[in-house]
Amino acid sequence: MMKINFWGVRGSIPCPGPHTAKYGGNTACIELRLKELNRLIIIDAGSGIRELGNFMMANDLPNGPIDTEIFLSHTHWDHIMGFPFFTPIYIPGTKLRIYGPVTYEEDTLEKIVGGQLTYRYFPVNAPDLAAEIEYIHLKEDRKEFDDGLVLVTAYLNHPILCCGYRFEYGDKIFCTTYDTEPFRNVFCTDPEDPSYDEAMAAEGELATQEQNARIEKFFAGADLLIYDAQYTEDEFEDSKFGWGHTSIEYAISAAKRAGVKNLALFHHDPMRTDEQLDALTEKYCRSEDCGDLKVFFAREGMEINL
Repeated sequence: MMKINFWGVRGSIPCPGPHTAKYGGNTACIELRLKELNRLIIIDAGSGIRELGNFMMANDLPNGPIDTEIFLSHTHWDHIMGFPFFTPIYIPGTKLRIYGPVTYEEDTLEKIVGGQLTYRYFPVNAPDLAAEIEYIHLKEDRKEFDDGLVLVTAYLNHPILCCGYRFEYGDKIFCTTYDTEPFRNVFCTDPEDPSYDEAMAAEGELATQEQNARIEKFFAGADLLIYDAQYTEDEFEDSKFGWGHTSIEYAISAAKRAGVKNLALFHHDPMRTDEQLDALTEKYCRSEDCGDLKVFFAREGMEINL
């Protein structure tokens, strides 16, 4: 069985307060537990990882030293900012493997993530941490672990290199697809525009369709898909094109096409209030519109068992 807990569901910046209490104001952090394997996997180290770390100190550490993994979707600050406040890294005996993609080869994963722990930014230096930490660079790949867990990674469409994760164990599939934006034709498609080239426009359209199909194939058949849905389609088209995020409407339609069973809309805009998310739930998550696909907006504290 897979158990998924949401510790942070916001995008861009933490936004705690009375208007975000229901869905939560912490940035991305997801806990995946495989009880049969006694395995804990953490996906992203946004501000939500602080509370997860406190939970682990109270519930996991009494059973022995913490041995876990963090898979980073990418290294934008809202997805790594909680790492210095993750208490297990200060506890002797902790073993931690941090996986993630890196856009710039001269800056290693260790330099980017661990570099937050310098006196310039923080009162503790990374070399002084008590935990044993290993940094592992990821590329698009399929990896089969010895305990039967399978991990598939896919590059997404974001301003820096970003990975989606597909975890397969037994007959269950759990996928994350954030931060990402649908691929679009980068060539001019308006025949009236002086720069229009029919052959280039056709080639660009083919490439766009292939890339979007690749992402849908990546999460096809997922029992649970967590998908970037920071904006509505109107917001996206109005001013958010190129920011590296997806509209709610697109996420739902893509999940339907791919035969996903449960879709968690994720990475909520920090300006989005609980009242607004409730209204969006009423608009987009009705069973009569979604068919066999169950759609919901992720909330901090939500637990899902597969």
